[in-house]
Amino acid sequence: MKRIALFRPAISEDAIAAAAEVLRSGWLGLGPRTAEFEQAFAAYVGNRHCVGLNSATAALHLAVRLLDLPEGAEVITTPLTFVSTNHAILYERCTPIFADVEPDTGNLDVSSVAARIGPRTRAIMAVHFGGYPCDLDALYALARGHGLSVIEDCAHACGAVYRGRRVGGHGDLHAFSFHAVKNLAMGEGGALVVRGEAHAARLRRLRWLGIDKDTFQRTQGEQYRWDYDVPEVGFKYHMSDLQAAIGLVQLRRLDAENARRAEIVARYRRGLVEVAGVRLLRRDPDRSSSDHLCCILAENRDGLIAKLGSRGIETGVHYRRNDVYPMYRRDDSLVHAERFWRAAMSLPLHLHLTDEDVDRVIDGIRSGW
Repeated sequence: MKRIALFRPAISEDAIAAAAEVLRSGWLGLGPRTAEFEQAFAAYVGNRHCVGLNSATAALHLAVRLLDLPEGAEVITTPLTFVSTNHAILYERCTPIFADVEPDTGNLDVSSVAARIGPRTRAIMAVHFGGYPCDLDALYALARGHGLSVIEDCAHACGAVYRGRRVGGHGDLHAFSFHAVKNLAMGEGGALVVRGEAHAARLRRLRWLGIDKDTFQRTQGEQYRWDYDVPEVGFKYHMSDLQAAIGLVQLRRLDAENARRAEIVARYRRGLVEVAGVRLLRRDPDRSSSDHLCCILAENRDGLIAKLGSRGIETGVHYRRNDVYPMYRRDDSLVHAERFWRAAMSLPLHLHLTDEDVDRVIDGIRSGW
C-alpha cells in the first residue's frame, strides 16, 4: 500500500540548477542572491523591506528585539502555535500572556486579546494558523487604541491574502518561514518583512553579530577590507545565497503551487462536509488562506489518527497548547484553545498528492472510526 505522507517538500529542477550555480560561484554565504531575494519578496508581499534570515524563529526573535521592550514586559500571544513563536518572547526576557482562540479558525480571538491588556502589555503576537489570516483590521485597531506593537507570525501564511492585500503588507513586523515543508520551501530559512527604514538597517546588523558591514560588502572594491564596527550585540542569523537562489525560483512558482494546494483543500472540504464527527474550519469571503495546513476538528481524534495510520496515511496535530509546557504560565481559562487542540488534526497536504490520494484519505475518514 502506498504511504501518503503528511508533508513532502517540492523543489523544482530549476531551483536545483540555481543552487548548483551558487555552489559553483565560489560565494555561498550572505551576498548578492540574498539581496535579490529580499527585494523580490518585499515586492511580492507589498512592503518596503525584507531582511533574509536563517529561520522564522530568528525572525520572531529579532522582531521582539527591535521593540526594545523592558524585562518583564507582557506580550499577548496565542497558545496554538509551534513553540518557537513564544520562545522568541522568552529570549528577550519578556512574559507571554496567552489569549484564547476562535473556536472555528484557531486564530487569536481579538476580544480575548482585549480582555488581557494590562499596564505591562507592550505588544501582540498573532499567528496566521495554518495560513488562514487573522482578523487584521480588528487586531491593528485594538493595538493602535492601546499604543501596542503587533508582530505577525506569518510562518504558515506565505501567499495568503487579507482583504485584497497579501499577508506581510499590513504592518511593520512580519516573520516568514522558508523551512523545507513550508509553501515557499528553501530547505531552511526565514525573513522579517518591515516597513521602517531604521528597522531594516538595524536588522541587517543584528543578523550578522551586530557588525555594521557584512563580509560580502567588505569584499567589494579593489581589495578586501578587514575593518568594521560592532555597535551592538547581534546574532548569526543571516540567510545564505544558497537558500536565496532556491527561494528566487520557488517564489516565481508560489502562486501556482498555492492554487494547487487550494484545490486539494477544496476537495477535502467537499468530501468531508457532512461526515459525522468531523467539523471543518471556517472560511470567510474577505480572505484566502495559503493552505499550509488542512486542519479538521474530529471527535475521538486520536482514534481517527490511529485508524488512518494503519492504512498508511500520515496525519499530524498542530499544536499542543504551549501553556502546558513548564517554561510558560498555564491558563485554565482558555476553553476554546483546549477544545480546539484536543480535536485538531492535520491531513496530508503537499504538491505530490494526487486527487486519488486525497480521495483515499477522505474515504478512510468517511468509513468511520
